[in-house]
Amino acid sequence: MKGKLKMSYDIHVSISEAELVYCKFLSANDVGLTGGHQSGPYVAKSAVSILFDKPCSKGTNITKTVEIKWHDDSKTISNFKYYGTGTRNEYRITSFGRGFPHFRTSNIGSLFILCKMDLETYRGYVIEEETEIDAFLDYYGLSPAETNALLTVNDSISVETQVQQFLDQITGDFPSSAEIALKARSVFETMPQRGNLADSDMMLINWLKHEYLLFKEIEKKFNQDILEVKFQSIDAFINRANSVLNRRKSRAGKSLENHLAEIFRRNALRFVDQGITEQNKRPDFLFPDEGTYWDAVSTFDYENLAMLASKTTCKDRWRQILTEADKIEVKHLFTLQQGISANQLNEMKNQKVQLVVPKQYISTYPMAYRDWIWDLSKFISFIKEKQND
Repeated sequence: MKGKLKMSYDIHVSISEAELVYCKFLSANDVGLTGGHQSGPYVAKSAVSILFDKPCSKGTNITKTVEIKWHDDSKTISNFKYYGTGTRNEYRITSFGRGFPHFRTSNIGSLFILCKMDLETYRGYVIEEETEIDAFLDYYGLSPAETNALLTVNDSISVETQVQQFLDQITGDFPSSAEIALKARSVFETMPQRGNLADSDMMLINWLKHEYLLFKEIEKKFNQDILEVKFQSIDAFINRANSVLNRRKSRAGKSLENHLAEIFRRNALRFVDQGITEQNKRPDFLFPDEGTYWDAVSTFDYENLAMLASKTTCKDRWRQILTEADKIEVKHLFTLQQGISANQLNEMKNQKVQLVVPKQYISTYPMAYRDWIWDLSKFISFIKEKQND
């Protein structure tokens, strides 16, 4: 436990001192499981500034050598690579030395954090345990949908006019998760670049990202005084800080549930959230409703039932859903987790858990399992077929 606490402390210190910070979930591609040219994390094009001063030009291959100090105090002389010749157009970090322990297949689904300390010096962290990953995401108010990007800690964001109007209208308590989710959806859907609103997978990701930005602005409005006032005691400061962190912690999970429920409503699916099953268990979503679940008495009746658990991350905690609905043989699990190891996926299949992820994230999973994993649109079609029979 002491080692974990030190690592957590070191991460927060590095982030506070860093010029730029990037985080992402390690995918099968990142650990070389797909048979690529070299193993090592891909870096999103939107985060190129953590690697190079400016975006690289297509038609060139560029290498920059840096020193990375890792959380176990080891150091690597690694390369930032841009591959731009032929059909390739990608950024990657390579060269970690033989036997490097942090980018193995068992690390798929772990959270990788890269901190740029100066031009040629970096700090790297790989968080493996799900509880520690959740603690990091909670601390910075993130959901997995907001990773694979530069981490903004103190930067302001531009606010749309209607968002500013929403902020100006807030006079009482901090808005509820449902209120923030609703406003985020309405803002997104007025944007000219909103894309295809019939694409449930893309729409969910966009809603989550816009809600995160809105939440950060609301949080700034409510907590600006923390930077300006003097607290009367350490306890008073800690109580206020805990209030902020607890709100961040509860946001991500509720946010995902709120937006999934709205997508189901727009697709005219019959469902109930937090319906009660055996032993007072409460699946996140029960289809079609609680009454039908309890009335089902035969295998034929059971075929009309379905459940969906939603977890922002599920690297280890997916087993929690196995006992949530005894009458439903195959449990469906939706997650924003980007990448899970082949061993965990095989366990899920054996336990009759069907994984559902946003379409855009399927490519982060081991190749052998990508055809098995469902996207959100496929799950919606599955429920529609059940309810239209």
